[in-house]
Amino acid sequence: MKHPVQGCLALIALAAAATVGAAESPGAAKDYPNKPIRIVVPYPPGGGNDTLARIFGQKLTEAWSQQVVIDNRPGAGTTIGAQIAARAVPNGYTLLLSSIATHALAPNLYKNPGYDPVKDFSPITLLAVAPTVLVFNNAMPFKSVQDFVAAAKASPGKYSYASGGAGTPPHMAGVIFASMNGINLLHVPYKGGAPAQIDTIAGQTNMMFDTAASVMPQIKAGKLKAVAIARDQRLPELPEVATFTEQGVKGYEVNAWYSMHAPAGVPKEIVAKLHAEFVRILKTPEITARIKQLGSETVGNTPEQFAVFVRAESVKYAKAIKDSGAKAE
Repeated sequence: MKHPVQGCLALIALAAAATVGAAESPGAAKDYPNKPIRIVVPYPPGGGNDTLARIFGQKLTEAWSQQVVIDNRPGAGTTIGAQIAARAVPNGYTLLLSSIATHALAPNLYKNPGYDPVKDFSPITLLAVAPTVLVFNNAMPFKSVQDFVAAAKASPGKYSYASGGAGTPPHMAGVIFASMNGINLLHVPYKGGAPAQIDTIAGQTNMMFDTAASVMPQIKAGKLKAVAIARDQRLPELPEVATFTEQGVKGYEVNAWYSMHAPAGVPKEIVAKLHAEFVRILKTPEITARIKQLGSETVGNTPEQFAVFVRAESVKYAKAIKDSGAKAE
């Protein structure tokens, strides 16, 4: 015979289970959202990731009449913010402004990032892609990728490229470029993209691989010379810059990207509702223009397509990180 306390505990457990089941039932999506939503941003305020989160947060607030709170949680190569989102209650009220860093780089750089980028998250959609641009300082004589590769092959290790740190997207862009072209480049890591740009402009390093959004002002001001861009077609804002493909480097796709994830276990109906709203926002002329101003391109694929994309990116960068010997700083 069960002890009365045991019986009481059993009833409480059954009631709790029933409550959880009710919260995650299809019907739960009908009145979602009915309270504020939090978007965790694993970066400090002011950067490109934070800007995107605030743009979408504002539009979600306008559409659903519920406050969207931007929760900046920077640190440890984006793993702090990603951990917080992964461990949140899977009810659709906590989202993660995810990126190439949270889901392709950090999980391969850190021995224990504190989360599994696939098992611990529900993919919603890929919001935007920021194409990589190869820029030289003005003292470099090269006008094409072919000219530079030929010179780099003749003088292995002579040419250096700057990045915001080991394992960052610009670092990995350089690693993959060197591997694809059979050349040896010297990587010079900095503590952030700004000092890396400053020293490249000053000639302390020869070049950088960075996003169009980041280097556009320096290109327009004539401080850096853009030689190639990693996209299918030329960027309208930089029509004179040929693509890598046009210059013989086919398949060079190493671009930064921004996305939305929710914790694993969020009901499919809520994921579908979130996906539909993010895609709707992406397609509005206002947001398309804003993202274009940031040097990025809108995507808005399905959760299933996005899941496949994340796995492919993880495999690609796992190899690049292993080949480069990059370690978390």
